[in-house]
Amino acid sequence: MSKIGLFYGTYTGITGAVAEKIARELGHDNVELHNISTDGHLMNNYNNLIIGTSTWSIGELQEDWNEFMPQLQEMDFNGKTVALFGTGDQYGYPDTFLDGMGMLYETFQFRGARFIGFWPTVGYDFTSPLPLLDHDHFVGLAIDEDNQPELTDIRIKEWCKLLRPGFGL
Repeated sequence: MSKIGLFYGTYTGITGAVAEKIARELGHDNVELHNISTDGHLMNNYNNLIIGTSTWSIGELQEDWNEFMPQLQEMDFNGKTVALFGTGDQYGYPDTFLDGMGMLYETFQFRGARFIGFWPTVGYDFTSPLPLLDHDHFVGLAIDEDNQPELTDIRIKEWCKLLRPGFGL
C-alpha cells in the first residue's frame, strides 16, 4: 500500500482543519498532509491523492491553488487515484457553493485522474452546477462549516469509509 498525499489550500484554516480530520480518520500512517502553497511540487510523488480547497470570494479558486495552477496544468495524473473535498457556504453563496472543488475536478480529470469519493447532494441547498458529477452527487465531499458544522465529523467519517477500498486501505 502506498501513502496518500493530501494536498489542501486554506485561507481561514477551515480547509486545513478538515484535512487534519480526514488524515486522522484514515490514519496518519496512511496519509501525509501538504499545504499546496509550500508542498505542491511533491504531488507527483503519490499515486493516491486527496485534494482539498475552499471557494473564495464569489466563485474563485482558493489563492494558493490558483498560484499553483500553472504547475498543476503541466502534471500527468494517468494511473493516479484522486478524491476531492471542498469547503464553502451554501446559504451565503448558493450560486458558487464549492466551485473551487469543481474547478479542480475539471483540471485533474483533463489530466487523466481516476476519481473516487463522489458525495450525495441530499441535505444541501445550493444552485451551482460546477461541483456536481450529476444531479445527485458532488464530485467530492462537500463541507459547510458555516451552516452545518454539526455534520462535518459524520460526513468525514462516512466519506472515508467510501475511500478506503479505492485507496487499498
